[in-house]
Amino acid sequence: MTDLGVAVVERLDAARASAHGRDAQLVVHDGVLRQTVLALVAGTELAEHNSPHAASLQVLVGRVRVTGVEESEVAAGHLIVLTHERHAVLALEDSVFLLTTVTSLEPSQRTA
Repeated sequence: MTDLGVAVVERLDAARASAHGRDAQLVVHDGVLRQTVLALVAGTELAEHNSPHAASLQVLVGRVRVTGVEESEVAAGHLIVLTHERHAVLALEDSVFLLTTVTSLEPSQRTA
């Protein structure tokens, strides 16, 4: 079991100490499901990248801007579904978020 309150503090402390201004911890890895706690200090960006099959982002602390087809600001307590388009994430203030992804489809879910 993961204590998200503890993870928030640990990841944010690690991000503040990092030369890159970010830190991450994989907290769930179950088949194709991944949940990762990511921390970014204000002004740090995860550069534009491809989206997995399915993903959501829930801000636990702070505020981020997600860019892609549309731009969205997401504050603490809010959850968004990420599009299937390339996107980036910029921390508007020191932030921690829970990223949930489905990395691929199980063989039984693939179409022939």
